[in-house]
Amino acid sequence: MAYYEDKNKEDNQFEEKLIKLSRVAKVVKGGRRFSFSALMVLGDKQGNVGLGFGKANEVPDAIRKALEQARKNMVHLNLRGDTIPHDTVGYFRSSKIILKPASKGTGVIAGGPARAVLEVAGVKNILSKSLGNNNALNLAKATLEGLKTLENIKDIAKKRDKTVDEIYGVSK
Repeated sequence: MAYYEDKNKEDNQFEEKLIKLSRVAKVVKGGRRFSFSALMVLGDKQGNVGLGFGKANEVPDAIRKALEQARKNMVHLNLRGDTIPHDTVGYFRSSKIILKPASKGTGVIAGGPARAVLEVAGVKNILSKSLGNNNALNLAKATLEGLKTLENIKDIAKKRDKTVDEIYGVSK
């Protein structure tokens, strides 16, 4: 019983959102067979986020599988406070999303799957525009790909063997 309680405490730190739930029909000789697919996003609102897709014959099983996959695909993002450090573009197949940092009080200006991913990642102020295909899975993955490309100034300075002041052009 203790293992189960500890597991719940660990899970409570993550917020999970159902992006899309679909009923899928397979036509067979005797008629139609229905199954379900679920697209879930999991995050701790502090820069850790994961995306999962699960399929099963019952809704709860599909959601459980999607959450397990989201836990496995968890990544850490470089955020700056409650927004992103710089403009970025995320691509996945035919979906494209433009992400821009916004000032405090703007909120999450994003639609559908992108909003869910950004909110559970902990981004509170951002502007976005989705272009191309608006398929929920592709748009969520494009948002995640765009967020993965974010770099903070300290990492860039370290890569270039410079100080942060040198990158900003501040002379001492």
